[in-house]
Amino acid sequence: MSGRTFPPALILTLAIMAGASMDATIKFLGQSNHILLVGFARYAVASVFSYGIWVHAGRPVITIETWRAHALRGFVIAGCAMIFFWALTVLPLAEAVTLSFIYPLIVPFVASALLGERVRPASLLAAVIGFAGVIIAMQGAPPTEESPQHTLGIIAVLVSAALFSVAMVLLRARAQTDGAPIVGLMTSTIPGLIVAGPAIAFSPPPQVNDWPYFLLLGALAAVFMYLMARAYAKAEAQQLAPIHYTELIYASAIGYLIFHETPRGEIYIGAAFIIAACLFNVYNERRLTLANKEAA
Repeated sequence: MSGRTFPPALILTLAIMAGASMDATIKFLGQSNHILLVGFARYAVASVFSYGIWVHAGRPVITIETWRAHALRGFVIAGCAMIFFWALTVLPLAEAVTLSFIYPLIVPFVASALLGERVRPASLLAAVIGFAGVIIAMQGAPPTEESPQHTLGIIAVLVSAALFSVAMVLLRARAQTDGAPIVGLMTSTIPGLIVAGPAIAFSPPPQVNDWPYFLLLGALAAVFMYLMARAYAKAEAQQLAPIHYTELIYASAIGYLIFHETPRGEIYIGAAFIIAACLFNVYNERRLTLANKEAA
């Protein structure tokens, strides 16, 4: 797939579809396999596909500096992924996806802490609106007797979203410096190496019948990260951000058709608040960018 042929918006749309399918596969495998094993398989198999993409791209040079730059991000991604994977096993798919939408509102604060960027008042307002959406989405949850781990699942998604915002800030610079094939390979290989030890030590081997789904999981993961890196290397994040929210459509459909989940109305109302806050942030960032260009 070439960025010269397909627009970044279409590339990201395909990435989001692959990501929603990947989450559904994780949820399915997590019902009968240890979540550490699912996480390891996700990255191990994805590494094979990512390696093939890297070879097909002409084996772009991976330096020691590249490994060092991606090492910290690898640990962040591994932690983020395992927490979110576990949350998928205890929450409806659409609810987990909705709560994960909060991550763009956390990015300005992470960028401030890591890069020294100033948090604008509009970003603070958007964060308040977004977290109001989180509170709304939490309403109407099943009682503890019916779903004893539901609250822990919500906390897990929010922690995962915070870690993912860190990973996205770190990705912002590396996507343009390294290119999609290298980013995809590093994003699969390093977290896989990190999760391998605990998975081998604490997880029983997978059932034979599940192997095709593990292969599907790895393929979807590799395609997801490759297309994400390709899209963000070709367009500004603020231009692509609204497309991420289409994942709720795919997650709702998959959750209903495969897992027989019917999301509560509060989830969609909360999602509306979160998405509106994120789009407001995108609009404000675009307005400031245009104003700076005109001033220059």
